[in-house]
Amino acid sequence: MENYNNEQEKITVEEENAELFVNETVESEEESLADRVKIISPGKLVLKRFFRSKLSIVGLIMIVALFIFSFVGPLFSPYGETQKVGATKVTVSKISHDMVTTDKDENGNNITYHLIEVSDPYTLNSKTPPTSKNWLGTDQNGYDVLTRLMYGGRVSLSLAFIVIFAETFLGTVIGAISGYFGGWVDQIIMRIVDIFNCLPGLPILLLAASLLEGWGVPPKQKIYWLMLILTVFGWSGIARIVRGQILSLREQEFMIAAEATGLSVRHKIFKHLIPNVMPQLIVQATLGLGGIILYEATLSYLGLGIPFPLAAWGTMINSTSGASGREILQNYPNLWIPAGILIVIAVLGFNFVGDGLRDAFDPKMKR
Repeated sequence: MENYNNEQEKITVEEENAELFVNETVESEEESLADRVKIISPGKLVLKRFFRSKLSIVGLIMIVALFIFSFVGPLFSPYGETQKVGATKVTVSKISHDMVTTDKDENGNNITYHLIEVSDPYTLNSKTPPTSKNWLGTDQNGYDVLTRLMYGGRVSLSLAFIVIFAETFLGTVIGAISGYFGGWVDQIIMRIVDIFNCLPGLPILLLAASLLEGWGVPPKQKIYWLMLILTVFGWSGIARIVRGQILSLREQEFMIAAEATGLSVRHKIFKHLIPNVMPQLIVQATLGLGGIILYEATLSYLGLGIPFPLAAWGTMINSTSGASGREILQNYPNLWIPAGILIVIAVLGFNFVGDGLRDAFDPKMKR
């Protein structure tokens, strides 16, 4: 009997040891698994997906290079935005006049005097090709083209970011109100959005810019009016996107819980709904930056955007129009081709980054 008890005790001890061994093995496997598995936050996951795309990296490099060129480059340029550094020549203008008098010559004919009006000597700036001092030459006003490109980038990029921020803010607020309240509020706001969507964008901008010109708005204030016009006619698309997202989000469980806790409408919209729409807004804003730059360049090219002597890429391309435009277009490509290249780089860069962000925020995209 005693031997039987001893054997039972041995079996019990062996089972306890085996169970302890199994537990230690499971714990060690869990620890090793935890060491191998790294938890990544949603933000880091988006960045990882974004930098995995080669086009996204190329677009980001383009944008960073443009910002360095536009905002850091003028610090190293020896010339100013409106500093005349080109070749000059002293010239005079001559205007001929024929004046018939009542005086008679020996044959009895009226005497005609041929007068030449000569102006005082004045200095005239001339266009110059690229040199070691002026890498892209100088324009018809004697300004350094490379320096003007830098300052033009400041205007174009700053205007694009300010306008897209204002558009996004206005469209987000209006779209959120429309999607949250629904009913007659949604109907009224959406009909207003439909009206703005039906308006032809570029002709309206041209008309508005012409009205500003006719009203005699000071040149330095035209850029602010241009920002306002672009914002007023650009918010409707973002409002429709936000409204569609919030219509689906307001029926989710977290919004039912927020409703049960008695939160205010402002708190539910700005603390719970809009943050869930931010990924779509970021993508839309990034893709819209290229469009704003094209609008500004088009208006400046037509002489209705950034006023002279302020530099803008579209204004520099505008030098190919007018009486001397054909000569510049054929013989001085250094005056307009670089500005066109920078516009293309800016639009492509923002589009590449926008596409990369859209893919990075979409969890269904295959990697």
